[in-house]
Amino acid sequence: LWNRDGTLLKTLEGHQDWVHGVAFSPDSRIIASASRDKNVKLWSRDGKLLKTLKGHKAAVFGVAFSPDYKIIASASRDKTVKLWNINGDLRTTLKGHSDEVWGVSFSPDSQTIASASSDKKVILWNKGRILSLDPLSYACNWVDNYLKNNPTISSEEQRLCNK
Repeated sequence: LWNRDGTLLKTLEGHQDWVHGVAFSPDSRIIASASRDKNVKLWSRDGKLLKTLKGHKAAVFGVAFSPDYKIIASASRDKTVKLWNINGDLRTTLKGHSDEVWGVSFSPDSQTIASASSDKKVILWNKGRILSLDPLSYACNWVDNYLKNNPTISSEEQRLCNK
């Protein structure tokens, strides 16, 4: 961990292989790390290991917290995305990619998960279901919905995606 001026604050050690990804919880109190050792580790800001999330069958490349702080998602070489409760219990495994999954991200409302894979696809998931295998059309609909329903967007900007 580093502060803004580049001073090293803490080194988190505990994985048995390369660390591929890291993410802060929305409240910045927990750090999740994803590793080639097939595990996700949860750490406190002071460097204490809180929990090891085991379940992937291959390297874990990416990790993300949902903005509502209820779910942790992990992306793996085993072609899956796993969803974990914030306490570390496995909720579900999302299967839909035909190759390793490199990254995972949540929408701002925590309702949609996007996963990116070597199979040249981005899959959008909602509560474990594949929403669309046509990510471009779904993304356009999502952006349009976001612009129209976000109170911080000006009325002029809300018309950017008018169909």
